[in-house]
Amino acid sequence: MSFSEQIITIAMVVLGTVLTRFIPFILFPTEKSTPKYIRYLGNLLPSAVFGLLIIYCLKNVNIFTGSHGIPELIAIVFIVILHLWKRQMLISIAGGTIFYMALVQYVFL
Repeated sequence: MSFSEQIITIAMVVLGTVLTRFIPFILFPTEKSTPKYIRYLGNLLPSAVFGLLIIYCLKNVNIFTGSHGIPELIAIVFIVILHLWKRQMLISIAGGTIFYMALVQYVFL
């Protein structure tokens, strides 16, 4: 890639990022109430995203070979318990990741 192509690519990425940040404020100004369907999506989509992430993370787990999905199941239970206990998303994500990596590196070889 030439230098001018690199500059154009960076400019397009910056433009895309800025547009996705500012368009909601332009479409839904603070002096107007937010439409019902946007509030509905705001309540629904976070759960849907986590559901998709769980499906994506478990798509290649085969219960008939290897460790039979046991480390994944243990890690999921650990994450749920940790989240119900602390109610902190960052602690749940980091703790679950560290716990899962420890399981597959040291327990389920």
